[in-house]
Amino acid sequence: MFARIRALWALIQLSISIPITILLMYVFNAHHRAIRRTWAKLQSTLLGYTLLQKGAADPEAKLIIMNHQSLLDIVVMEALHPGNPCWVAKKEVEKIPVFGHIMHPPKMISIDRSDRRSMVKLLKEAKVRIGEGRVIAIFPEGTRGKGGRLLKFQVGAKALAEKLNLTVQPVIITGTRQVLDSQHFKANGGTVCVTFLESVNPASDPLWYEHIKETMEKALEDELANTSRHR
Repeated sequence: MFARIRALWALIQLSISIPITILLMYVFNAHHRAIRRTWAKLQSTLLGYTLLQKGAADPEAKLIIMNHQSLLDIVVMEALHPGNPCWVAKKEVEKIPVFGHIMHPPKMISIDRSDRRSMVKLLKEAKVRIGEGRVIAIFPEGTRGKGGRLLKFQVGAKALAEKLNLTVQPVIITGTRQVLDSQHFKANGGTVCVTFLESVNPASDPLWYEHIKETMEKALEDELANTSRHR
């Protein structure tokens, strides 16, 4: 019951704070990154979780790929990453009334998975954003999993890295599904751990995408085991 009460509080405060954040980004567009970061850092207090960072973001990496289990994954990366992430999201996000505007002021990238031309659009827009000093952020699984294992990686991140010759940094996020599980409408306090792993240069390994998934799976397994030992 308490988890559902906390989930209701999360829904209410996000329904208020996200539109305010969007409005501020439209009005003060030159400062949209600072606005996003401030809002994201505030969420740890409002939702009652602790952020733990392991490793560090690589300033040379222009593409970050992460496992995906909760809407909170984006929030914690917005709070911790020192750069200016440009998120790649499915086009349906833009169609959400009011909240879909979160894509526009910071110039995020939306893709239509049913359109074969979406990859061309992704490559073109990603190149522009990188030229503006942004870091492309993508969930290679393409959808949210249950948090215990990685789903199959889609080809978008691989093509993006190879076509634009981008250094890739994998990141493992644990604890977000326990803190905010929107699919089952539950919320709890706790610790969210973000682990920045060693960056990879796709040009150095023909099987880099397969190997980076293996590295991420091992890191996820280790972090979940470590969390279980300390409960």
